Amino acid sequence: MTFRSLLDADLSGKRALVRVDFNVPMEDGKVADDTRLRSALPTIHFLSEKGAKVILLAHFDRPKGKRVPAMSLAPVVEPLSKLLEQPVAFADDCIGPKAKAVIDGLENGGVALLENLRYNAGEEANDPDFVRALSQNGDLFINDAFSAAHRAHASTEGLAHILPGYPGLSMQLELEALDAALGDPQRPVMGIVGGSKVSTKLDLLKNLVTKLDKLAIGGGMANTFLYAQGHDVGASYCEKDLAETAREIIRLAGQNNCKLFLPQDIVVAEKMAPGAPARIRTLGAVDDEERILDAGPESVARIKRAMDNSRTLIWNGPLGVFEMPPFDRATVEAAQYAAKLAQEGKLVAVAGGGDTVAALNHAGVAAQLTFVSTAGGAFLEWMEGKPLPGVDALKIKTGD
Repeated sequence: MTFRSLLDADLSGKRALVRVDFNVPMEDGKVADDTRLRSALPTIHFLSEKGAKVILLAHFDRPKGKRVPAMSLAPVVEPLSKLLEQPVAFADDCIGPKAKAVIDGLENGGVALLENLRYNAGEEANDPDFVRALSQNGDLFINDAFSAAHRAHASTEGLAHILPGYPGLSMQLELEALDAALGDPQRPVMGIVGGSKVSTKLDLLKNLVTKLDKLAIGGGMANTFLYAQGHDVGASYCEKDLAETAREIIRLAGQNNCKLFLPQDIVVAEKMAPGAPARIRTLGAVDDEERILDAGPESVARIKRAMDNSRTLIWNGPLGVFEMPPFDRATVEAAQYAAKLAQEGKLVAVAGGGDTVAALNHAGVAAQLTFVSTAGGAFLEWMEGKPLPGVDALKIKTGD
């Protein structure tokens, strides 16, 4: 194990600085979706029950180092308190006398939320003076915000170099799931990557074809690969200037024995509109005015057969325009099949990324996969093989 375990920490009476992700959707000054608050509950409850003073650090929106009243974390206090079923104190600053006064007033097991970290420019700059000012309010540091782990900010990376650092319980689950998917997976390992643009996922594709046994490519980005292979894509969205890049990825996959699955048949329509008349076409049989909007039934059947012969699946991005039936069929059918195999214990299925979570919710199976990450950018950068400063800073160094 490369991280300290929170389960082994001496917590009673200790001031625990906990980085959480409370960058929640707001409507009319109220929390519109409390998913991120709920994800922090296990760590907060654990620390509170162990007698720690729980001091929550978070950012909201992008105030860029200035006090913006509309970006205050104050509206989070009441819904968080209800979820915890205990009072949550609020400090009007994250450092200095106001923060200290609130923290000093906490009893063992008490919880406080400090004001938006990004009101101070030192947060995003990872300024050493700001890091020291934050650290004065804590005895140990716990990062439970994997979604912000790709940022080297004061509260995600800097604090771990001053205080003893631990992953929170939610982050620990995420790290274990990611290790099971790409770190030390059960093989064969299959990937599904979809979405509209190859250009936004170049690093991802180039990394995955060196690590996976098979990779299915869908969504709009598949059009670029089909075009690169000489197939007519009609009026479909296609990054034609990336055709050579697509061919390079195909070559790289071959060199690394990664079998690529591109659509074998396609669903087309003249208009991208709900309920638009859809037709199934073979590759290349696309009229000039038609758009490819989904993978066809044979392509989905091939993906399902590939899942049957895999032990691990990592998924990012839909296979078609899932928001617009009937072009959601490939995504829904593949997602439901992956969930079935995961529930039967035949497949470790890990998924993440904004559109992916929405697509899995649309298919009604987000809760049935092995693990679904809501971390967005951090999840993608991990899939791309990039270092995550907020994770690396927590790793136990030689001599610790």
